[in-house]
Amino acid sequence: MTVKEVSSKWGISDRRIRVLCSEGKIPGAYQQGRGWKIPIDAEKPADGRFRSKESVLAQIDRKKQKLDGRRPLTEGETERLNEEFAVEYTYNSNAIEGNTLTLRETDLVLRGLTIDQKPLKDHMEAVGHKEAFDYVRELVKEKASLTESIIKQIHYLVLADKKDDRGVYRRVPVRIMGAHHEPVQPYLIKPKMEQLLLDYAASEEHIVTKLSRFHIEFESIHPFIDGNGRTGRLIVNLELMKAGYPPIDIKFTDRVAYYNAFDEYHVKHNISAMENLFAGYINARLDTYLKILKEMPD
Repeated sequence: MTVKEVSSKWGISDRRIRVLCSEGKIPGAYQQGRGWKIPIDAEKPADGRFRSKESVLAQIDRKKQKLDGRRPLTEGETERLNEEFAVEYTYNSNAIEGNTLTLRETDLVLRGLTIDQKPLKDHMEAVGHKEAFDYVRELVKEKASLTESIIKQIHYLVLADKKDDRGVYRRVPVRIMGAHHEPVQPYLIKPKMEQLLLDYAASEEHIVTKLSRFHIEFESIHPFIDGNGRTGRLIVNLELMKAGYPPIDIKFTDRVAYYNAFDEYHVKHNISAMENLFAGYINARLDTYLKILKEMPD
């Protein structure tokens, strides 16, 4: 939808909608030329929804409590809630890293088909990411603690097209083009990862803050030669699902806001940009879950 169409639908000004879009408050909205494109199923933020970190987190807590009231979910309910998510998640996470498959092509590849004139690498990335997400779902059932070994196994599945680099820390220095942070030297990766996991386990912050910090620090260490972004986002979903939250899918169309959130942290030591991004997605996913469950017969 256009800004004008959303303004008419939601009953708020064009200017307010453009502000919400520019601040990343409407998941999936992206800029096209001088205007904005907004998903047709986007929901109007409640008054004050994004005015402070506390209010967003409070909403998430309240909705999570409602979701907990429906547990344990049946196998059919779980399947319905995860319907289409794995395909869209695989598409978006890979697209952020440069994969050229469209959403439809990703769906076809995961059904076992081959797309003409698309690289074998892109096919393998799609299959590898889906297998990694399936592995994450198994870890959730086991309530497995996050360890270096698990992180390496997730990476092993993600990096299906580079057999020699799968599941092993990089042995050469790297730079991230355009980033305001330089990853650590190879000899520091293991001690940095060990400390990161210790700090994460000891943190008593809200899970949104905790995972925002972990994700930024993980990507800053950049432990692998490739596949760090996909692996990092899978770890976020592993920990969210273990805590009873729905998994989130950072959209390809939100990649600029996502990249900017890293720069906000490294340049201004401000974690709120990543928190707001994660919170917006979690809030929207909780709304989706609760809506679907409400429509299901008791």
